[in-house]
Amino acid sequence: MNIKVLGSGCPKCKLLEKNVVEALAKLGKKADVEKVTDYAEMAKYNVMSTPALVIDGKVVITGRVANPKELEELLK
Repeated sequence: MNIKVLGSGCPKCKLLEKNVVEALAKLGKKADVEKVTDYAEMAKYNVMSTPALVIDGKVVITGRVANPKELEELLK
């Protein structure tokens, strides 16, 4: 599983990354969690607002921070 957190590095982006790591730990899953701060790379996903979450190449969340419980459902 490949997970990307897209964002400039703002507090909301960091919180989303933290919540993803927490959800993975609760599920006992391992995944590559990559932080993408390059705007050209983010543009490839047609994301207009950050933070955004990409799982295996598919944008699943944009413009908000998902809580760990919601992320657990997405990562199952």
